[in-house]
Amino acid sequence: MICLRKLKLLLMVCMSVVFIFTLPGIGQSLKASAATTRTPIVFVHGLTGSDSNFALIERYLRGEGWSSDELFAIDLPSKAGNQLLNSAAISRFVDDVLQQTGHSKVHIVAHSMGGANSLYYILNRGGINKVDKLITLGGANRLTTSRAPDGIKVTSIYSTSDAIVSPALSRLDGANNISVNLVTHIGLLYNSRVNALIKAALIE
Repeated sequence: MICLRKLKLLLMVCMSVVFIFTLPGIGQSLKASAATTRTPIVFVHGLTGSDSNFALIERYLRGEGWSSDELFAIDLPSKAGNQLLNSAAISRFVDDVLQQTGHSKVHIVAHSMGGANSLYYILNRGGINKVDKLITLGGANRLTTSRAPDGIKVTSIYSTSDAIVSPALSRLDGANNISVNLVTHIGLLYNSRVNALIKAALIE
């Protein structure tokens, strides 16, 4: 009789635990709920770069209210900017981010050749239906296209002091082209004025 009572008590405890962790916002749902507050942002680096290139921009956005669960940086397989390899990697990465966050679209922030790779993904790998906004920083955009893709809000931020990627290579027809000065190509990743422009493009 005592054993039966203990068994019933144990069963009730187990059922309570299962019930608690199936409630919205508890257990696995908690991460998904936090991650879906805003459209997730995917950061795409340029030649010889890595996912760590955006550390200061991510820190800035966290200070402006974004959650770490909304910020995702990819480490591309081709450091030489191979369009086919990198666009395929971006496609898989974006799909993983969408599955993890429950969103249907992402924003992309890309630096240098990452702009061209992201545009190639958008135009040739189905990204046209999965990207809401594209923001490029000194993007080598015209290596892929001269025009912003239809249906996507594109902001191209570039510097007149960029000695690596010419502003003429960054500007796209149909995009919001924004020129800054006295900022180097790498400095676009570490500049407070550029950070403010990124934020404005994300929330407009």
